[in-house]
Amino acid sequence: MNNVECNSSKIGVLLVNLGTPEGTDYWSIRRYLSQFLSDKRVIELSSFLWQPILQGFVLTFRPRRLGRSYSRIWDKKYNKSPLAVITQSQAEALQIDLNKQNICIEWAMRYGKPSIEQKIEFLQQQGCDRILLMPLYPQYSATTTATVNDEAFRVLMKKRIQPALRTLYSFADHPDYIHALHQTIQTHLDKLSTPPDRILLSFHGLPIRYVNAGDPYEQECQKTAVALRKKMGKSKEYMPLVYQSRFGPDKWLGPNIADVIKEYPKQNIRNIAVIAPGFMADCLETKEEIDHEYRETFLGEGGEGFTYIPCLNDHPLALELLKKIINQEIQGWI
Repeated sequence: MNNVECNSSKIGVLLVNLGTPEGTDYWSIRRYLSQFLSDKRVIELSSFLWQPILQGFVLTFRPRRLGRSYSRIWDKKYNKSPLAVITQSQAEALQIDLNKQNICIEWAMRYGKPSIEQKIEFLQQQGCDRILLMPLYPQYSATTTATVNDEAFRVLMKKRIQPALRTLYSFADHPDYIHALHQTIQTHLDKLSTPPDRILLSFHGLPIRYVNAGDPYEQECQKTAVALRKKMGKSKEYMPLVYQSRFGPDKWLGPNIADVIKEYPKQNIRNIAVIAPGFMADCLETKEEIDHEYRETFLGEGGEGFTYIPCLNDHPLALELLKKIINQEIQGWI
């Protein structure tokens, strides 16, 4: 819950991110993974086939390894994951800026706490009869944006009094989003004594069969990459699009970042920078996977310089972007 009072607000905005465990211990991770990996939008397999694998194997062994990874990035000051800390910070900063417009800003996680159901209930208690649902995924995918919408609609199905609900599709090439990415990249490049030979745009992966079934995610990632290259005046070769975070036996979108960076030193490409334009907040996939695992991989293969460029997080540019989107999406409500 935000500290700013918004009892007079009639318009609610709910920022929603993927999810987070409540702690780094085995059972906290297991509960989170069980909820996440039981979502049929995420794992499109028959429950009769998948649930025995998930409950019997995945949830027996994966929580310990994932718990160690979360422990390395856990925010000990707030006893929360970075994703939770940053998403809360975004919401609280936006509440201060938008309070005069009678807009009540809250945040939730699709998996874990605070839940979408808790926060929709809270917004209604504050008198919000109109709610803008904002999945914080720049690129649309059924595995992310759609499952947030699914959960919100499930919540409303149980309500006698339903608020008006608007949903945000995506902002893959929104001018303010591309501008914010450009400025973030340039700020970090200006600090480097040696410019990178490549700037990799790393997006979370997706099984190819999901794309073949009609998911527009690959096109959405391309929209971001094309717009960002154009803004920065860089080539596709200099700013390649790569994918990360493969899981399971499916064939995933490529090229995979791990494969790409292993080959770079052999091509005399020894200094690289990586940014993850598919995330609005740093999380396990960026702070641990990119900035730890892939850094070690690249340097271990003979690379000399690896720069991770953080997500937009709660930077003023990110907040300006979110404010712009909010004001665009609530037109007609004010």
